[in-house]
Formats: sequence, C-alpha cells, structure tokens
Amino acid sequence: MSTFKAPKGTYDLIPPVSVKYLAVREAISGPLRNSGYGYIETPGFEDVGLFARGVGESTDIVSKEMYAFETKGGDQLALRPEGTASVLRAALEASLHKQGNLPVKLWYSGSYYRYERPQKGRYRHFSQVGAEAIGAEDPALDAELIILADQAYRSLGLRNFRILLNSLGDKECRPVYREALQGFLRGLDLDAETIRRAEINPLRVLDDKRADVQKQLVGAPMLRDYLCDACKAYHEEVRALITAAGVAFEDDEKLVRGLDYYTRTTFEFVHDGLGSQSAVGGGGRYDGLSEMIGGPALPSVGWALGVDRTVLALEAEGVELDIPAATSVFAVALGEEARRVLFGKVTELRRAGIAADFSYGGKGLKGAMKDANRSGARFAVVAGERDLAEGVVQLKDMEAGEQSPVALADLVDEVRARLA
Repeated sequence: MSTFKAPKGTYDLIPPVSVKYLAVREAISGPLRNSGYGYIETPGFEDVGLFARGVGESTDIVSKEMYAFETKGGDQLALRPEGTASVLRAALEASLHKQGNLPVKLWYSGSYYRYERPQKGRYRHFSQVGAEAIGAEDPALDAELIILADQAYRSLGLRNFRILLNSLGDKECRPVYREALQGFLRGLDLDAETIRRAEINPLRVLDDKRADVQKQLVGAPMLRDYLCDACKAYHEEVRALITAAGVAFEDDEKLVRGLDYYTRTTFEFVHDGLGSQSAVGGGGRYDGLSEMIGGPALPSVGWALGVDRTVLALEAEGVELDIPAATSVFAVALGEEARRVLFGKVTELRRAGIAADFSYGGKGLKGAMKDANRSGARFAVVAGERDLAEGVVQLKDMEAGEQSPVALADLVDEVRARLA
C-alpha cells in the first residue's frame, strides 16, 4: 500500500467503475454535440476575482467553499468551483461572440473543487458536464437546454427524476422584489451571518436548507407576484415550448439556485432516490454575467449536470448501463514463436478497429485463460507451435465455450465477421 492516500473528500476513478462515468459523460454530451454545441476546455484554476464577481461574494461557494491561494508570483488564484464563469471568460477572451452568428454554443466536461463537508453525493472534487449558449435572449434556447438534458438522462435509462422550474425576474422587476423581501427578512429572528447575506442577496436566504429558517419564511413575498410583464411572457413561452416537446416539469416558486448570476429562467434536476443531495444538475439564464466580469452585454443560458450524482441516481434506480466489453479478443500464446506471431496479430486486430489484448508475463495456459475470462473478452485466440506449423490458431467463443481452428491469415476477417 502507498504511504499516501487521496485527499479527504476526493476519490479515484478506477476500472470497472470508471467506465460508468465515461458512459454518463458520453450520454450527456451526445445530445449537445448533435445540437450545434462545440467543445471547450478551460484551466482548472482562474483569477479569484472571476468567481467573486461572477458567482457572487454572498454565496457559500465563494465565501466558504472556494480553494483560493496565492502563487509564488503573487497572483490570487482559485481552483474552479463551477464552470460557467470560466467558459464565459474564455469565450470573451477569444472574442467568440464577434466571430459568427450568436449564440455561441459550447459544452464542456471536467473536474471542479469546493471545500465542503464530505458525504455521499457531495465531494470536494467532483465531475460535471455543462453547456452554455452565449449571446442570445431567446426562450427557445432556455427550452432547448432543458430538453437536451432531459433527453440525456432518458437515454441513460433514468426515469425517476424531476425538473423544477422558476423565473427569477430581471433587472427591471427583481429590485422591487428584493426590497420587499429584505423588508420581510428584517422582521425575522435570524443569525448575524444570514442577516448579512440578506443585505447582499436576499434571494439566497430562500435557498437556506435549515428548518428553523424555512419555518420563518412562511408568508414571505413570492417573486411571481413581482414579475414584470416581459418576464411573465418570457417564462410562459419557455413553459409552453417545454410542454410542447413532451417534457414534464414542476413549477417551483422557491427555486433560487446557489449562484448570484441567474436571471429569469432557473431550473433544477432532482432525483428523490438520493436523499438530501437530491439535485443532480441545474442551471438557468444569466443575462448580466458578461458585464459583471468586464465584458459586453451578452444574454446567456446554461446548465451543469453532475456526473457523480447521475451515477448515484442510476444506482438508486437499479439501472445497468449497456457498456460493451473493453476487450473483444484476448490472445494466449504458448511458446516463443507463438508469442511473436500472436503479438503481431493483436496489432493487426487493433488496427482493424477491434479491441484486443494479449497475455503478458509468460503465463501458462491456465493462468492466461483466467486473464482472458477476467478481461470480459468475447473470443480467445490460442496458439502453440503445432498450431502454427499447421497455419492455424484456435478461436474460442468465451460465451458458448466452443473452440474451432481458424486459418492464421483469415483471423482478422473471421473475428470481424463473428463480432458483426
């Protein structure tokens, strides 16, 4: 055993579990790639100010959970706690909004970091797949992203998730609601930290999960009663488009989400089989974020889906992913000449696009066949000196247990035909 262990709140992804994570990432990104979203990758760390200004200093993410540090050169950096601010920063830096038609549609996948109390479904290092549509104010974009996330989850076989939907208003109507909510909150018995948060961003108090706080919030003014006509019309169009696509959702007037940059549409994907960590993903519209980080006005919308929690949701529903075996053919060589010849055939199989592996380490037949079984290979190719003298190898169907000789020169074509 190594002297070192993974840091608290983190994990290593190793086979065979890691295959599930790859399958989930592929399933989530598939609908995006088919809908005009291009892949983007950003650094694992950014200027602290990007998140302080974009995500919001009143959020737990920035005030309590962000890994911030000073470099040897004196720069103040932070490990990225979320993806949207980084993606928008990269798009602005590369002037993607000036290079073609808007919106700029991007998707990403990577690791993110928050200093949280570790528990199942909540880690200090976690994985997400996200999507952003930058530079257009259109309810069809909001609906598109919700529909694509729903499609991704259903393609994985998930059924017991729910979509929660709300509108947070815009710069015209939200200040009026903010003032009304702050007036209500000032009359409550709240701790000093919550009072401070209420003065910076009172909507964040609505997202407080503590029972004693939620009890006091009964009777709080509702944002829906303060939405301007434009926000009401926008939200109704989003709802209508999602409904027309056959995607079910629930209106949740208390849905706020944990980041300050959201405006208008906000949504969350929840799975009731995960206990307290029920959110598997979410997102919304962030029309003012570009200006917050020094860019031009670029109304945008996006989401991020948690890979870790999606895997937990699959396990909660008992969904087994149909993941093909990593190896289709496993070669077992008996003798030095057979070893040389079969290694060459394994190379040929791989070049033909057939997943193939080889018995390394000079094991005997029994040990090598155990390796073949463990690999999950559909076929084993076995050859010794006598087989080679006859110009054949033995091709064994590992499922049926049947074995038959195949001409060495025909091996690749025979395997391809049988796999087809």
